[in-house]
Amino acid sequence: MSSDAHGASLPTSSGLKQPYHLVDPSPWPLVAAMGGGMIVTGIIFVAHYHNFILLILGALTTVTTAFMWWRDVVRESRTPGMHSAVVRLGLRYGMMLFIASEVMFFVAFFWAYFHFALFPEHVLNLPGNLVWPPKGVVTFDPFKLPLLNTMILLLSGTTVTWAHHSLLAGNKKGLVTGLVFTVLLGMSFTTLQAIEYSHAPFVFNGGGIYSSVFFLATGFHGFHVIIGTIFLTVCAVRAEQGQFSPERHFGLEAAAWYWHFVDVVWLFLFVCIYLLGRGPVTAG
Repeated sequence: MSSDAHGASLPTSSGLKQPYHLVDPSPWPLVAAMGGGMIVTGIIFVAHYHNFILLILGALTTVTTAFMWWRDVVRESRTPGMHSAVVRLGLRYGMMLFIASEVMFFVAFFWAYFHFALFPEHVLNLPGNLVWPPKGVVTFDPFKLPLLNTMILLLSGTTVTWAHHSLLAGNKKGLVTGLVFTVLLGMSFTTLQAIEYSHAPFVFNGGGIYSSVFFLATGFHGFHVIIGTIFLTVCAVRAEQGQFSPERHFGLEAAAWYWHFVDVVWLFLFVCIYLLGRGPVTAG
């Protein structure tokens, strides 16, 4: 084991003369699976028995595992000899495939939305009620909070790009400042989304198919914004500690890719659900 500038122990290279990194056995995939299983089971217990114990334990297990796993990944990335050019290329391919899998999640949500929007007879087979949104549903005014949130996310896309270009130019101050602004904008988006949900003219439970699809699509996107904000916060801390260089900064690059993906998904949500799906009656 070796130590970094802060005294933290770092794993040493395997010393093998090959360009690939063979990871050490790790308990975190198994523990993460157990935490995820407890969360899903805990949701069932909450729904049927109003018992939150298993759900809380699963959430704590998952959060702790994420922290420990992320710590190991950061240490690994800073160990000389582990992340060769071939390994870094593989990491990029892996991140691309991960984002592609996330795209398919949202394809399913959009598919569900347009299935009911284009064929409302699948929702209500009553004569004269074949419209979308269904009659009686009050939708959000897209030019109020949704438009403000759109501007916030678009601005955050420019600040994270500013941070990336500052890194490539060797400007540490611009890098840290750009990341801090992006994190603040991400937190602002989440806060406004929560305010919007609190003033929603329809409810998730018993609000019909429209509210179910709306909350599922926008809520899943909001979850991604929270994950991306945490991702960028870690990058900001690492940037402040000087752990990125113009040549080696895949962690920041992956976070920027993920954030741009979140931006693009929101644009589709805003146009398809808020703008094109606007009903005759809207609420502020």
